[in-house]
Amino acid sequence: MKKIIALFTLVIASFSWMASAAEVDKTKPYEMMEFVSENTFARLKAEQENIQQQPEILKTVVREELMPYVNVKYAAYKLLGTHLKKTTPEEREEFVRAFNQYLIASYAQVLTQYTDQNVLFEPEKTIPADKRIISIRVEIVDSARPSIKIDFKLRKNKKTSEWQAFDMVAEGVSLLSTKQSEWNSKIRKEGIDAVSKELHRLALNPIRLEGDK
Repeated sequence: MKKIIALFTLVIASFSWMASAAEVDKTKPYEMMEFVSENTFARLKAEQENIQQQPEILKTVVREELMPYVNVKYAAYKLLGTHLKKTTPEEREEFVRAFNQYLIASYAQVLTQYTDQNVLFEPEKTIPADKRIISIRVEIVDSARPSIKIDFKLRKNKKTSEWQAFDMVAEGVSLLSTKQSEWNSKIRKEGIDAVSKELHRLALNPIRLEGDK
């Protein structure tokens, strides 16, 4: 699971730094991913000294620069699956909030593994006007490991025509499906509130650099 989250983060980390939401045209998913990818990895490289001293900086980077490009609510609702209709609006709102904080902490922790990897994107394809879900294939190139091909899934907002990430599939394994299997069992046994509290607790864990005790 850690490897899947790591891969997901390395790709989804494409969304950030010198480009603000207003500067990135989210109606063009291919251009958006490539443009912000270059800036994000440039930022990680430039801020390594500060990050080594204060790892929690990574949470701020993820929160301010990455999360605006992730459809947390849609992903959270898909995770709940059949449990969604059994929850109250308040429970759903709290779960989305907890899931958001969990993702921030998870992505920040995985970004400590950044070692100047490269991300290659597939050639842009024509997207039909009525298409709302697309997959963009990317390849993570790491000199120390075999290259890995993954499918990055995005969803189009029918009102704004903007695209946001919500899932990735690596080696045939969906991040959302994996977490759904893991958490649905706990929801059935202990309820959604218990899972929300657990996610909040996990989100509070400090960011640890490799080698930290």
